[in-house]
Amino acid sequence: MAALSAWFWSERFWLPHNVTWADLSEQAPGVEYPKPAHLFTALPLALGIFGVRILFERFIANACARSLYIQPGVGRRAQPNAVLEKVFTSITKNPDTRHLDGLSKQLDWDVRKVQHWFRHRRNQDKPSTHTKFCESMWRFTFYLGIFIYGVHFLWQSPWMWDTRHCWYGYPYQPLSSGMYYFYVIQLAFYWSLMFSQFTDIKRKDFRVMFIHHLATVGLISFSYANNMVRVGSLVMCVHDASDFLLEAAKMANYAKYQRVCDSIFIVFSLVFFVTRLIIYPLWVLNSTMFESWDIVGPYPSWWVFNSLLLVLQGLHVFWSYLIARIAFKAVSRGKGCNDVRSDIESSSEDEADANGTNGTNGTNGTNGTNGHCTNSGSGQHNNNSSW
Repeated sequence: MAALSAWFWSERFWLPHNVTWADLSEQAPGVEYPKPAHLFTALPLALGIFGVRILFERFIANACARSLYIQPGVGRRAQPNAVLEKVFTSITKNPDTRHLDGLSKQLDWDVRKVQHWFRHRRNQDKPSTHTKFCESMWRFTFYLGIFIYGVHFLWQSPWMWDTRHCWYGYPYQPLSSGMYYFYVIQLAFYWSLMFSQFTDIKRKDFRVMFIHHLATVGLISFSYANNMVRVGSLVMCVHDASDFLLEAAKMANYAKYQRVCDSIFIVFSLVFFVTRLIIYPLWVLNSTMFESWDIVGPYPSWWVFNSLLLVLQGLHVFWSYLIARIAFKAVSRGKGCNDVRSDIESSSEDEADANGTNGTNGTNGTNGTNGHCTNSGSGQHNNNSSW
């Protein structure tokens, strides 16, 4: 284990040339540098945040939902049927044509009736709009709070106004209490999302989002371990600027304030484009790639960090394309916005089927730092996060 630890924490990888871990441990009185051991504080804090979320949703978000006439309700339940229930639980929740034909003959039901049963059975396990509203309100509250805190903290920091200060004296840059809290709270929140993902609304991109949260935790931890916290704080603040707007749009959608939802979504789109396609590359990437090269010079972890930030920029371009396409469809079709990561099939499907037409999926769904508003039927999704 000692050999493995020495290999993993190799100074040749993590630190600039001629800098050792011992150099960072020799601190002047009252001076503190980031230490990887500090990150363990985020784990118990994540459990605390998860507990606060439960209380928040039960007592605050629940009351707000009721005041907006979003009542907890039980959706339409499928007709009890032992044969179909066994197929649903043991074989498939979305039977293909072969299964549908076989079940139709076995039960002497019309194929369309079998389809309706499976649709109702799937929806039976899905959360109500009330549950989704409470979940979005929790994320909205956290994202807005951490964004306000981040802006207040960075407003007083010289590197917000001159990013070259991110690298002056690096890595001998003292860790302030404000920076420590900003980093640890962000890290704890994303740890809590990983915990709560197993109890939250289940979605088709469960595995993708789990990997996404894991990568976010890894990037935040990586930048803290080698004391790139100054530029890391800029990255997180840039991303936090649009997250709370997305959750606000979803809340308005669940409350059926469609014009409010559409207006907030437009603001979210503009903020997303400005922060992710202009500010991030011209402000953050310019500093991490060019200013740091001039002041500090490259070293192994520098290459890794910048590579990951470039991958993130590629995702920004992809997500921006999806958002632009969604906005264009919404405007061209004159429809309101719905959460694209739909997890409940629209009841309009049944009405469409009854009229002999093809139904479309697409009702309200939610996600924290993921999903965005769109017109019904869109299958795109957006992975928003602080990284």
